[in-house]
Amino acid sequence: MQSVATALKRLGDLAATPTVSRLATAFQTAGHELALVGGPVRDAFLDRPLNDLDFTTDATPDQILHLVKPISDAHWDIGRAFGTIGAQIAGEKVEITTYRSDSYDGQTRKPEVVFGHRLEDDLLRRDFTVNALALRLPGLTLVDPANGIDDLLAGVLRTPISPEISFGDDPLRMMRAARFAAQLGFALHADTAEAMEAMADRIRNISAERIGDELSKLLCADNPRAGLELLVDSGLCSRVLPEIPALRLEVDEHHHHKDVYQHTLTVLDQAIGYEKSRGSFDGPDLIVRLAALLHDIGKPATRKLEPGGVVSFHHHDLVGAKLAKKRLRALRFDNDTTAAVARLIELHLRFFGYTEGAWTDSAVRRYVRDAVDQLERLHILTRADVTTRNRRKADRLGFAYDDLEQRIEELNEQEEMAAVRPDLDGEQIMAVLGVGPGRDVGEAYRYLLEQRLDDGPIGEDEATRRLIAWWAERAQ
Repeated sequence: MQSVATALKRLGDLAATPTVSRLATAFQTAGHELALVGGPVRDAFLDRPLNDLDFTTDATPDQILHLVKPISDAHWDIGRAFGTIGAQIAGEKVEITTYRSDSYDGQTRKPEVVFGHRLEDDLLRRDFTVNALALRLPGLTLVDPANGIDDLLAGVLRTPISPEISFGDDPLRMMRAARFAAQLGFALHADTAEAMEAMADRIRNISAERIGDELSKLLCADNPRAGLELLVDSGLCSRVLPEIPALRLEVDEHHHHKDVYQHTLTVLDQAIGYEKSRGSFDGPDLIVRLAALLHDIGKPATRKLEPGGVVSFHHHDLVGAKLAKKRLRALRFDNDTTAAVARLIELHLRFFGYTEGAWTDSAVRRYVRDAVDQLERLHILTRADVTTRNRRKADRLGFAYDDLEQRIEELNEQEEMAAVRPDLDGEQIMAVLGVGPGRDVGEAYRYLLEQRLDDGPIGEDEATRRLIAWWAERAQ
């Protein structure tokens, strides 16, 4: 936490920037109120970057548009029905929204938009007290009608009004509570937590797109584990992502095994650690984190108690990939993300055969080929999946994967494995076999690709000889 004086200085410096000062001057000259609201004000006290500049005003959307046009590089009104006008001013994007006092009827998924007249009323309709903060411009007056500063100091998430009313107005706020707990490291106020548990079923009134978007934001937090635990403990997760609480498998007295739910959270923690330490991505990688969260969701369906106290989960990788694809589609994730996550789950056990015996170069090539463009994410997920407390076993697996990555690098330098293709292309295959486009060419191509994976580059002459022999044998 920053002191109030330090936070106000940061906000004052922000208010002096060309973007904010031009806005403040334009609205003041026109006789309208303007306030910086929400995240930037909160983050000034938390010593976080001041991004996503949101403003609120007593001006109507038409009046906002009239005021920003002369001072903006561009403007848009896609959120006009909800009172929001966007603009780019001095190279920075901002959003300005008319004071609102809208509410939900508890049945439909969209609010009834009602514009308000007072800043304090607008703040009290927001999700949490720590977000119900505003800085009046240009006078730099801090407005805090719900004692959000006190909650910032205490590290507490609390709704500005009764949580039953707040969550009833917008049930997605329950998921946002989990997200902010993860992002800010704050704890839920007891009344807020109780209301979440009692009202969890209301989340069914929220569209799949909004739920999926909120889940993505949660997973991209620095510590998503805290938020996920809140979702599970409150019962929300059972409504939006039931595969996760299902991982809390019973441990019977004879067939002891580790809790798959806790293992999953540890894998997610470790995947985030590898994601950061390897530096392969510019920021939080949603695909890595989804794959880590969902990698074992096939276990409940494949769990089998074997004689001698052994618990097996045969083919949980394949089952899990199908379940993940189904769930991500239901939450309206895009096709590329869904396919990548499912592929990683399908492949996440492949490496563990590496420690049972030396892989041939062919096996290494196939590992790379099957991962396609997800190889780095597969490296991260596979390493993160080692959660054993047995240090010798963990070291052995870690050294083995080091060895595998080294072999991949060496083979890649020799063969450019990322672009593995047969030594003959489709045109050459047709010329050698004397056939036109069709199924035969596809089968020949796949045959030569297998030869390439088995033996590495063999050259056009040897590939031609093998192709002719394969074609002759096939014709018999």
